[in-house]
Amino acid sequence: MKKLLFLLFTVSLTSCLKDKPPVVQTTLLPGSSGSEGVFIVNEGTFNFGNAGISYYRFSDGAVSEDLFKTANNRKLGDVCQSMTRHNGKLYVVVNNSQKIEVVDPVSFVSQGQIKGLLSPRYFLGVSINKAYVSDFKSGKVSVVDLITNTVSKTISCPGWTEEMALAYGKAYITNYYSNYLYVIDTRTDLLTDSINVGYGGTSIVQDKFGKLWVAVSGNSDAGENGKLVVIDPSDDKVEQSLPFASGRPSNLFLNAGSDTLYYLDKHVWKMPVSSVSLPTSPVVNTNGKTAYGFGVNPANGEIYVADALDYVQRGLVYRYSPAGNLISSFKVGYIPSRFYFY
Repeated sequence: MKKLLFLLFTVSLTSCLKDKPPVVQTTLLPGSSGSEGVFIVNEGTFNFGNAGISYYRFSDGAVSEDLFKTANNRKLGDVCQSMTRHNGKLYVVVNNSQKIEVVDPVSFVSQGQIKGLLSPRYFLGVSINKAYVSDFKSGKVSVVDLITNTVSKTISCPGWTEEMALAYGKAYITNYYSNYLYVIDTRTDLLTDSINVGYGGTSIVQDKFGKLWVAVSGNSDAGENGKLVVIDPSDDKVEQSLPFASGRPSNLFLNAGSDTLYYLDKHVWKMPVSSVSLPTSPVVNTNGKTAYGFGVNPANGEIYVADALDYVQRGLVYRYSPAGNLISSFKVGYIPSRFYFY
């Protein structure tokens, strides 16, 4: 399991873009859409309270180290798990601090907090006024009222719930401690079904054909290998299962056209969603790196890989061409894990 897990500032650039001199930026704003760069979630070291959000600007390689702390004059918290944009706001899930920060995406000023969460993992915007939050410890999915930023109710879902997806008015909930993908009716907030996908569901995305892809880690104690499972949400049937000879897929990611799937299994792999077999060679070989996460720029297909190094010092991000050739690298915060392109 992963380690549980400015805007005005002065920043020393640690980017090492080829053929470009260092850039020192005194004012670095994400921009109204964020499309000028990418947000990088740095989980931070468990119990150290050093989580943060970095920002990398495409045009000149400038890097801001900690957007939230500079904008709010306080630390983000302990273990930043994920971040989601919904209704023009950023919802930053801070796992061990048991909260979600509601943040303006341009200024990064906090507009509120969602508390009453035990160990939140991921945020899923269900409607304008409602969201679901998965949880590591509680055995429940929290239903959040986005008008009041409070937990209005919970839905029993035993186990460690992880990433979620919406389709056909239903929310699909992965569960790391279960064989099942759970299905919630978003109109009634009731758990209505479960789909046997194998033990250890962690990540889920929906492709251009509407099909759901689920990354399943497997159970080494029971001799179960990881796999990718494809589900048709129109009838909740498993259409395809692609088992791994070894390894465990995670961090599913789709390209801009949602016709190419990327995943992490030590290295970064990619495959057409129409494929009936797994790729035989990675698009990015991460040998020598502690690959903890990755992202794909939807504008140009460049691949960003997060290297957590020793989980103690600040991490590195490596930027690759769509073909997997290294372009540059730059330092970010502690334990970088996820990338958000808007």
